[in-house]
This record gives sequence, structure tokens and C-alpha cells, in this order.
Amino acid sequence: MEASEFSAVGLTNNVAAVRRTLEVAGVEFIAENGGGAGVRLRKV
Repeated sequence: MEASEFSAVGLTNNVAAVRRTLEVAGVEFIAENGGGAGVRLRKV
């Protein structure tokens, strides 16, 4: 997945598991909004 140039490439269930784990840890995935997609930590 780390070697993917754009979207994460790998088995679908593995990509989903990594995403869920990051979201549980407080990471928010930000959609493309003109400045590019990204991530940020959720405010608590």
C-alpha cells in the first residue's frame, strides 16, 4: 500500500482494515476540496 502512487492499492479488506484502524485512532480522511485530499487528527 505504501508504494502506491495515488490511491492505496492492496486487497480491499486490508485497505479497509487500515482505514478503520486509523479512524478509530482519531484520523479523519478529508475529501478533495480544491486543495487535494488529505488527513487530519480529529479534535477531541
